Amino acid sequence: MPLELSQYFPGVLSGALVGFVLGLVGGGGSILAVPLMVYVVGVKDPHIAIGTSAFAVALNAFSNLLTHARAGNVKWRCGGMYSSAGIIGALVGSTLGKEFDGQKLLLLFAIIMILVGISMLRGRGNQGDPGVECTVAKAPKVLGYGFGTGLFSGFFGIGGGFLIVPGLVGSTGMPILKAVGTSLVAVTAFGLTTAFNYATSGFVDWRLATIFIGGGVVGGFFGARVAKKLAGSGDQLTTVFANLIFFVAGYMIAKTLFAI
Repeated sequence: MPLELSQYFPGVLSGALVGFVLGLVGGGGSILAVPLMVYVVGVKDPHIAIGTSAFAVALNAFSNLLTHARAGNVKWRCGGMYSSAGIIGALVGSTLGKEFDGQKLLLLFAIIMILVGISMLRGRGNQGDPGVECTVAKAPKVLGYGFGTGLFSGFFGIGGGFLIVPGLVGSTGMPILKAVGTSLVAVTAFGLTTAFNYATSGFVDWRLATIFIGGGVVGGFFGARVAKKLAGSGDQLTTVFANLIFFVAGYMIAKTLFAI
């Protein structure tokens, strides 16, 4: 069903919010994209919301990746290794996700959001090693984490930033800031893989994706500027966003159970 005129404005605002969060903390905007499309924009089919958000988030993540790359916050070898395994996982996950009941998929998505929020809070204060490199010895762990994250990312149609960041920290020991920048390589790759798979089944609304991306570019610009000003308040930002995830997840669970 084509997008109605009344849905354009909330589509732009939702995209701007996702882009802002991606620019601010390098991830997390993607985990909000699906509920925003379903409950704010009004997309009726959860599969279309997942496929469309995957494409939009991938391009927004790429835009923010360029900003982080210029700042020297991207470990390209680690990002390449992680993404190569994650693309396979995302392809498998998105294929499974298309066959899963839409409402049940949203309920599982909300539960994953809660687990991710808890993981974010537990990971505060981790300093990491800024000189870490992804060597052959680290390859099995990095590839394993990448595949697992890609599987979740593809199944739930999310870029996976807040799954990838702790995955990169856990598999390499890099600092959180480097993980944030490097994660955008994988977010872009996973999102495009998932979007392509969903598009083959007609589950991408290209007009909505364009609107969402446009808002995301503007939001990402302002998010990156705020991130520079609040660079020393990472733990506070993590706490605020984790609480936002809990709120949205609770709302999704209530709506989904009511719908069931």
